[in-house]
Amino acid sequence: MTTTALVTGASGFLGGHVVAELRAHGYRVISNGRNAAALPTGGPTLVGDLDALAGADAPADVVVHCAALSTPWARWPDLEHANVTGTARVLDHARRNGVHRVVHISSPSIYAAPRHAIGITEDQVDPENRLTGYIRSKIAAEALLRREQERQGGPEVVVLRPRGIIGAGDPSLVPRLLEVHERIGIPLLDGGRALVDLTSVQNVATAARLAAETPGVAGGVYNITNDDPRPFRSLIDQLFALLGRTPRYRRLPTRPLYALAGLMEGVCGALPGHPEPPLMRYTLSTVAFSQTLDISRAREQLGYRPLVSLDESLASYAR
Repeated sequence: MTTTALVTGASGFLGGHVVAELRAHGYRVISNGRNAAALPTGGPTLVGDLDALAGADAPADVVVHCAALSTPWARWPDLEHANVTGTARVLDHARRNGVHRVVHISSPSIYAAPRHAIGITEDQVDPENRLTGYIRSKIAAEALLRREQERQGGPEVVVLRPRGIIGAGDPSLVPRLLEVHERIGIPLLDGGRALVDLTSVQNVATAARLAAETPGVAGGVYNITNDDPRPFRSLIDQLFALLGRTPRYRRLPTRPLYALAGLMEGVCGALPGHPEPPLMRYTLSTVAFSQTLDISRAREQLGYRPLVSLDESLASYAR
């Protein structure tokens, strides 16, 4: 019998790849998203945001919840509504439509801190992390899902935390980096030696499918990466070489810059309109400190293996 999956955020970068992955493995996929023009073609669609989803009639066996407000800087009410209330809407839909399992795409940004950390496991989360509102919202969404898992008769829940998703069509990670390069140059902290973990978007889509169909993993939380951490500067040099450009670096001291970023956040948070600061502590923590994830749990329990290499994903983005 054909398995039906509902994918939220299907008009986005990751969601579109998840739809393609599931269809390639025989799933009937209902694509949900706000941007009707960007939803995958060739199958049923459900146009609307997560508020509309809560009242929709769309029976499915599994939901892969990719939709989120993914930005390091936004007003808390917006983040709470999109990422916490939105997740509650997905759970409500799942209960009413006979969904067996909800696969939730969370974020390893919840591990972020101004220190080196190698081989971070899924249990190393500070529930009081308030480095950004986005982090706070993802922690709250995961807490909501844990409570759902403890309910009797509700859908099973599986959580994925994919790190630094890249590939052709990336709308966020590399474009933001290139924008910074054009404005001020690439900040080079500690010589660019910090190890960075990234994940090919196709590998995240594979992990989502495995989380949807692997038996016995209800309540599981899994780090997902390419398991190929590399120094920040070597990644930048490789990317710019593929783009046929020469990177312009700015060597900067880490600790004073981190303090300045905190000051900028305070000032921008108090200004009308809350403009995004030109420098944020979260961004610095991702490039100034080595932070790599342990994916052994995903390997052992989901059978996850990175199939698309980092080199392939960098080249596909450059093309």
